[in-house]
Amino acid sequence: MRRKLAALALTTLTALVAGSALAQMPSPEKIHKAWDKNADGGIDKAEWVAAGRKEKRFAPVDADSDGKVTLDELKTAMAKRKAQSQGGAAQTPPADH
Repeated sequence: MRRKLAALALTTLTALVAGSALAQMPSPEKIHKAWDKNADGGIDKAEWVAAGRKEKRFAPVDADSDGKVTLDELKTAMAKRKAQSQGGAAQTPPADH
């Protein structure tokens, strides 16, 4: 019985910490503004790496492969990441929107 209670407590604590981390995540707008050092509206690979991100993760976020991550691309990538961490698939809006 003690082990079950300890396991339940650990599971609950883990869930709370994970939820707290997600709740403290800055908005995509704040992240984009902070990383876009030259304020040209896009994060290039140099800015991405300077922000502490891995270079290999740039291309998947740069959906149109133009060498810049726009705010919309960052929002989409963050939504996908959040959905994956919650065990689901990201919702994609219809093509006409």
